[in-house]
Amino acid sequence: MSSARLATAHRMIARYNAQDADGYVAEMTGDACEATYRGAVIRDGQEGVRAGLKTMFAQYPENRAEVLSSYVLGDTVVLHENVSRGPGAEQFEVMSIYSFEGDKVARVEFIR
Repeated sequence: MSSARLATAHRMIARYNAQDADGYVAEMTGDACEATYRGAVIRDGQEGVRAGLKTMFAQYPENRAEVLSSYVLGDTVVLHENVSRGPGAEQFEVMSIYSFEGDKVARVEFIR
């Protein structure tokens, strides 16, 4: 199961890079969320995640995430990413922690 979950997280990054908010949230449970690590929810539910991503993609049309390394332990996937808002724009590293319910992502937490 862990290799399937890793593949799901990598598919989500590919859809993120393609600015495919619908494809991204298709990998999530209906009540999934994105949040800061052990903190506040940033985007709530599939519709909240979709709307937030579409807004971000409009603001940063060249936004991309490069996976630097991947980790799987039990039911959790962690990706170390380098995110670029575009050529010559802001860049930052982030750790994304994917928690699953079955084969769908229930929560993504970001450490930045």
